[in-house]
Amino acid sequence: MRKFFLGVIMILGLQTSAISQVEVPQGPFDLQTCVNVALENNLTLKRTLLNQEITEATLMQSRGQRYPSLTTGSSYGVRWGRSINPVTNLFENNRIGNVNFSASSNVPIFQGMRINNSVAQAKTDLEAGVYNVEATKNEITLNVINLFINVVFNREQVKIAENQLKTTTEQLGRTKKLVDAGSLPLSDLLDLQSQNASNELEVINAKNNFRIAKLNLAQAMQIPFSEDFEVVEPDFEMDGGLMASETPDKIFETAVDIMPEIKAAEANVRSAELEEKIAKGAFYPSLGLGANIFTNYVDQVFGQDRPSFSQQFESNLSQAANLQLSIPIFTNFNNRSNLQRARAQKAISEVTAMEAKNQLRQDIETAYNSALSAELSYAASVTRVKSLEESFRVAQQRFDLGAINSVDFQVAQANLFNAQADLLNAKYTYIFRVKVLDFYLGNPINLN
Repeated sequence: MRKFFLGVIMILGLQTSAISQVEVPQGPFDLQTCVNVALENNLTLKRTLLNQEITEATLMQSRGQRYPSLTTGSSYGVRWGRSINPVTNLFENNRIGNVNFSASSNVPIFQGMRINNSVAQAKTDLEAGVYNVEATKNEITLNVINLFINVVFNREQVKIAENQLKTTTEQLGRTKKLVDAGSLPLSDLLDLQSQNASNELEVINAKNNFRIAKLNLAQAMQIPFSEDFEVVEPDFEMDGGLMASETPDKIFETAVDIMPEIKAAEANVRSAELEEKIAKGAFYPSLGLGANIFTNYVDQVFGQDRPSFSQQFESNLSQAANLQLSIPIFTNFNNRSNLQRARAQKAISEVTAMEAKNQLRQDIETAYNSALSAELSYAASVTRVKSLEESFRVAQQRFDLGAINSVDFQVAQANLFNAQADLLNAKYTYIFRVKVLDFYLGNPINLN
C-alpha cells in the first residue's frame, strides 16, 4: 500500500511538472515573432475566443427552436388498496403493477417572428465577436510594437552612454599624464574624475532601463524573463517619405471602414435592433402544434384473461394531436418592460457606436499631430547632433592642447551626449507614430 501511494505521488508530481512547464521559443526575437508569441499566449485574447464559443452555442440553440422537439419516457409503478385498474377502468382492491410508455412532440408554427429574429441576433452577435477578436489582436500588436521599439531605443541608449564613458575614460588618462607632468592643474583631473564617475552611473542607469524594457516586452509576450532575452535589431531606414501623405480626415475615412472596433459597435447596434423586434414579437399570438402517444401494461387484469405485453401495448395505444394558440392579453407588464429595456439598449448601443467613432477620430488626430511633431523634432535633432559633434571635436582638440579647461570640455561633451539621446528618442518616437498611422490605414506593420 505504501508503494502504491508513493507511485501515485510520483505520477501526480510528473503531471504537475509537465503542466507548469511553459514552452519558451528561442531568441533573439524579431518583431513578428514577438507579436506572434504575444498573440498565442495572451489570456485576454483566449478569453475573447472562448466567449465566441458561448455565442456559437447561443446561435445553435436559437436555430434549434425552429425544429420539433421530441421527448420520450416510461415509468413503472405499483398500487395497493382501492384503485382504478388502468386497463379495466374498474375499482379494485388488489396490488396492481403497471408500466407506462409515452412520447410527445411540439413544433412552433408562429411565434411573432421571435425565433427568426433570435437566430439573426445570434448571428450578429457572432459577427461582433469576430470583430472583437480582431480588435483585441490589434491592441496586443500595437502594444508589443511599442514595447519592442522601446527595447531597441534603450539598447541604443546604452551604446551612447558607453561611448560617452569611453571618451571620458580616455580623456581622463591623458589628463592624468599632463597633470603628472605639471602641464595641467590638479583641478582638471579631479573634474574629469567626477565626470567619469557620473558617466559610469549613466551607463548603469541605461543598462537598468534596457533591462526593464526587455522585462516589459517579455511580460507582454507572457513568457518567463531571463537575462538572455534579446531582440533582433530592425533594419529600418530613415527617409523623408515615412510620414503619411493623407490628411487626418482621409485617414479617418479609411479607418472607419476597416477598424474592427467600429464594425463591432455597428454589429452591436444591429443586435439591439433585433432585440427590440424580439420584444415586439411577444405582443403577438403564438401558435404551435403538439402531438403525443401513450400506452401501458398492467401485470394483473382481474375478471378476464390477462393479455400479453405486446397485446396490451397495442390495445392500450393512444395518440393525440392539438393546436396550441396563446394570446397575450395581460402579462403583468413583462412584455412592455422588456420592450422598454430593448429600446433603451438600442439607444445605448447607438451612443456607444458614436463614441467609438469619435474616439477613433480623436486617436487619429492625436497620432497624426504626434507623428508630425516627431518628424520635425527628428529633423531638428539631426541638425543639432551634427553641429555638436563638430563642436565637441574642436573642444577635444583644444582641451588636449590646453586651450580650454576641463569644465568647458565637460560642457561640450554633455551637450553632445544629451543631443544624441534626444535624437534617439525623436527617431524611435517618429517611427512608432508613423507606424500607428499605417495601422489606421490598414497597412501591415513592420520595421524593415
